[in-house]
Amino acid sequence: MRLSCLLLLAVPSATLAQTRSSKRGLVFVPNPDSPEDNQVWIQSGSDLTWYYNYESTPSTAFSDVPQDQFEFVPMLWGAISDTSFLESVQSQMDSGRTITHVLGFNEPDSQVNGGSNIQPSTAADVWVKNIAPLATRGVKLGLPACTGGWGGIPWLQQFLGNCSELISTDSEKKNCTYDFVAIHWYGNFEGLASHMGSYAAAFPNVTQWITEYNWDNQDLATTQTFYNMSSEYFDRMDSVGRYSLFGSFRSSDSNVGPNAAMLNNDGRLTDIGAWYLGIDAAGVDPQSGVNGAPMPCAWVLALAAGIAIMIS
Repeated sequence: MRLSCLLLLAVPSATLAQTRSSKRGLVFVPNPDSPEDNQVWIQSGSDLTWYYNYESTPSTAFSDVPQDQFEFVPMLWGAISDTSFLESVQSQMDSGRTITHVLGFNEPDSQVNGGSNIQPSTAADVWVKNIAPLATRGVKLGLPACTGGWGGIPWLQQFLGNCSELISTDSEKKNCTYDFVAIHWYGNFEGLASHMGSYAAAFPNVTQWITEYNWDNQDLATTQTFYNMSSEYFDRMDSVGRYSLFGSFRSSDSNVGPNAAMLNNDGRLTDIGAWYLGIDAAGVDPQSGVNGAPMPCAWVLALAAGIAIMIS
């Protein structure tokens, strides 16, 4: 029996109740070897209202779900040499899909761990050609999502300066417009709150989307506490428009530690996964399933309850 199960036995059930929020979305990173997991996120009762997949077009896994029920948000992941992103989004809109928001580049300030590694000047040129024109059709634009490192905000400031130079003339200075900032963070809650504060200072009165976040490589109790603290914080902060926990995969596939995943090794929702979807948790240990891994905590709780009844 894992320590996390023992801790659950001592925690009042009220503290395990799920919460619901219209701000929650899905960072969709599917594993082609387990396509059955894709339907977990749109099951009956799921709290998720939107998703993105680092691409310009919707995922086929959700092709049967109406946009007004599970909103797809396109992203321009990295630099391109044409206007294919703009054309893709416009084509979707012309075909009847309601696109209300788009996301900018993914971690352009980094060349590791999925970063798109783009110079601010290059990013500005791509932005002007592919993203800025969408504002004329009422689409809200999200600034590029930099890493949680110290260089993220300076990168964005340089990017906006380069962007302004591209659209300004000798007689008229213009600034590139945007509607929200996208924030990434991997670390403890105090660091997350401080990072959000830095963005609020650099971009005052601008809505924040936390589009990737988690506390990676921690023990289960610490990871669960972080999730509960951060989701409660996001839900009560008016400045937070939307948020999406990075963890929509099995524990064995996780690159942020096994306890940060929202699915166990059999594709069952962990407690964090269930809480995130706004449904009842079943005490599923993230590292349970496959190869005779530990008993789900729900079974431990049921066993304990049965013993208690026999004793009484």
